[in-house]
Amino acid sequence: MAAWGSVSCAAMRILSGIQPSGKLHIGNYFGMMRPALELAERGAAFYFIADYHSLTSVSDAAQLRQNVLDVALDFLACGLDPAKTVFYRQSDVPQVTELAWILSCLTPKPMLDNAVSFKDKVADGLTPNVGLFTYPVLQAADILIVQGARVPVGKDQKQHIEITRDIAGAFNRQFGEVFVIPEPVIKAEVATLPGTDGRKMSKSYGNTIEIFGDEKATKKKVMGIVTDSQPVEAPKQNLDQNIPLQFLKVVAPGRAKEVESKLLAGGYGYGEAKKELLAALLDHFAPYRQKRAELEKNLDYVQQVLRDGAARASAVANETMQKVREAVGLR
Repeated sequence: MAAWGSVSCAAMRILSGIQPSGKLHIGNYFGMMRPALELAERGAAFYFIADYHSLTSVSDAAQLRQNVLDVALDFLACGLDPAKTVFYRQSDVPQVTELAWILSCLTPKPMLDNAVSFKDKVADGLTPNVGLFTYPVLQAADILIVQGARVPVGKDQKQHIEITRDIAGAFNRQFGEVFVIPEPVIKAEVATLPGTDGRKMSKSYGNTIEIFGDEKATKKKVMGIVTDSQPVEAPKQNLDQNIPLQFLKVVAPGRAKEVESKLLAGGYGYGEAKKELLAALLDHFAPYRQKRAELEKNLDYVQQVLRDGAARASAVANETMQKVREAVGLR
């Protein structure tokens, strides 16, 4: 474990970020946040709020500032320990954009043409701007600027890590061994957590369940989860495709086994399974909800955490950029 007065290069560095593009949902929590918080116990963790990235989809300045604050509150409420983790706003470490430009000069356009997420986001209605197209290069800079070795991500981000690996490898071959080649960390059981309608859980689809949504709204979302039309009395089939059960297996594995047995036996409806899921979600997030309410009363502390994290991340970023500038001939 690194000593956090300064960041040890000997510790395995872990890097992950999350966009402040809207309210965080349980897909964010179980797919990225919880694995990242668990990994923070095993190395030197750098977790950031990706506000540069969010400019591809958020154009309201006041909304962006509020989103950043909400993400900071959510992460701290869910257990992020700033004594163990470097937690910062992306825009507070501007060296990352300098590195992104240098990396973009090495990145073949066809590599970005093949990025599936760009095509998916455009299909979902986002404007096909240059920032959205070059998103993987900025993401590579986020990772490489702190020499991240492990990157906890959802399955949908795996291709972007592969692009980062390709870019880092190309740089190292051309200019010498400067960058650590990162590895993605994807938990199989949450890699494809669906939304309430069966598609990928996404704010743009409106099929999310917010981590800190009020109880009434959460109940409405849970009870509205799409299921098949098998009658209550029938033994249920195709349970590997049942969304409430998939959620339960992640939120409360013990409850999931009981619910699955009842569904298989028959005489137990999906409505009851959804009620079990709702109870499990409320139970799981209750202590985090209380912590978040406490943090909302002390926003100066939250902002200080981000400032301290930015200072520590900048120190590491400066070390990386000295090597990069020297390698490419800018010094």
